[in-house]
Amino acid sequence: MSEDKTLNNPTAYDAADPAADQGGLDMSEGRPGEARARLRRRRKVSFLTANKIDVVDYKDVAMLRRFLNEHGKILPSRSTGNTARQQRMVAQAVKRAREMALLPFVVVDLKDEPRAPRPPKV
Repeated sequence: MSEDKTLNNPTAYDAADPAADQGGLDMSEGRPGEARARLRRRRKVSFLTANKIDVVDYKDVAMLRRFLNEHGKILPSRSTGNTARQQRMVAQAVKRAREMALLPFVVVDLKDEPRAPRPPKV
């Protein structure tokens, strides 16, 4: 009778059961969130690494635009795949290109966003 209780009890420890070592969970079934935790995202390959570019030139505006978003901000390395050294080179080149007026500091399209008229002062 005591054997029936341990067989029906899912929390009972059974040395012969390999799933018992994992807290009673079978890893093939698992919980819904566990599958995401085990998957590792593939690291992005940097544009600079793929094209074997060692030095970033501030005069190469077409290449620097790849590292800017639509508002003119520098994209983070997690979205471009740059290494820390490459990200520093890109940031310095973008800043130099902005100073030389090759790239804008801020991109503003007034025609895309209609401005609401100001309410009259009372």
